[in-house]
Amino acid sequence: MRRIELQEAPLDTAALVKTVGTKEDGAVLTFIGTARRGSMGKSVTHLHYEAYESMAIKELGKIADEACSRWPVSDCVIVHRTGTVGLGEPSVFIGVSTPHRAEGFQALQFIIDTIKKTVPIWKKEFFEDGSMWVSERP
Repeated sequence: MRRIELQEAPLDTAALVKTVGTKEDGAVLTFIGTARRGSMGKSVTHLHYEAYESMAIKELGKIADEACSRWPVSDCVIVHRTGTVGLGEPSVFIGVSTPHRAEGFQALQFIIDTIKKTVPIWKKEFFEDGSMWVSERP
């Protein structure tokens, strides 16, 4: 199963985890990216994400397809928030299931790294004294 979504509503990560995995898989791996307080020595108050939605969905689908072709991924779920995300809230959920954990870790790493580099989703960090758009960084 492949599920790709952008949504403005908060992510229900517990529910999303339950959608990943088959009886043939020995590993269900997830990555949940959350909004953190500190960035570049400043205190973040919240984040805001914008996306070129149709292109972002298309690119996320390409990434999922490539992960599924490179590794034995049974399920791939990618859900990314748009709009305002508060501190500690999830902004992205990625779930993959594979027969063995090593392939799952590799696929998961590939997916998040590629999303940050190629998908037209932009993040703006808000601070007490202003805001700034953020380019891809670790």
